[in-house]
Amino acid sequence: MPDIKIAPSLLSCDFANIQREVEAVEAAGADLLHVDVMDAHFVPNLTIGPPVVSAIKRVAKKPLDCHLMMTDPQRYVAEFAKAGAAYITIHVEANAPLGETIEAIRKAGVKPGLVLNPETRIDAAAPYLSKIDMLLIMSVWPGFGGQKFIAQVLDTVKAARKLAPELDIEIDGGINAETAKLAVAAGANVLVAGSYVFGGDYAERIKSLR
Repeated sequence: MPDIKIAPSLLSCDFANIQREVEAVEAAGADLLHVDVMDAHFVPNLTIGPPVVSAIKRVAKKPLDCHLMMTDPQRYVAEFAKAGAAYITIHVEANAPLGETIEAIRKAGVKPGLVLNPETRIDAAAPYLSKIDMLLIMSVWPGFGGQKFIAQVLDTVKAARKLAPELDIEIDGGINAETAKLAVAAGANVLVAGSYVFGGDYAERIKSLR
C-alpha cells in the first residue's frame, strides 16, 4: 500500500484568513490540501471556484487536491487545471463522460481521480482504476462538513484496495483519530479531515491521524 498522506480539508478553515491557515496547516504536516468545490446543483452547498483555487495556489507549497462536487465537471477541467490543481477528482455519479474527462484532466497536466458516494459500489469505478491516480471514497454524504462517519463504506475501501494495490485511495468524511485507524486498516492511505484538523491544534491532530 502507498504511504499514508494527510489532506486537511480547507472547507473547515477560516476563509477570512486563508493564507495564514494554509501556511499553518502545511507547517503542521499536511501532505496535500483538499479543496472542496461544490456547485449548488450536484450537492446543495455552494463553495469556491477557480479564482479562489488560484489564490490558494499562490500561497500553498503542498499540492492542491481539488474535489469537484459538480453535475458537469468536464466543463471546468481546463479552468481548475489553469488555477493550479495538482489533482482533479470527479464523481462517477455526475454527468461527465468518465473516460473522456479522465483523459482531459491528464492532458491538462493534472492527476485525475474518481469519487464514489457512500452508496456507490466499487464496480462503477473498476473499469477506470488503471487510468486514475486517486480513488476518493466518500464516508459521508457530500456537501457539508462535520458529518458522522459511515462505516459501511469500509467494505468499498477493502474492495478497491484488492483491485488496485498501488493506487492512492482517499477517504473523506468524519475522519478523526479513531475512524482513521479503521480507514487505514481497510486500505485507505490518503486521509481527508476538515473539522477534526481545524478544530484543534493542527500539528497534534495531524500527528494523531498519521
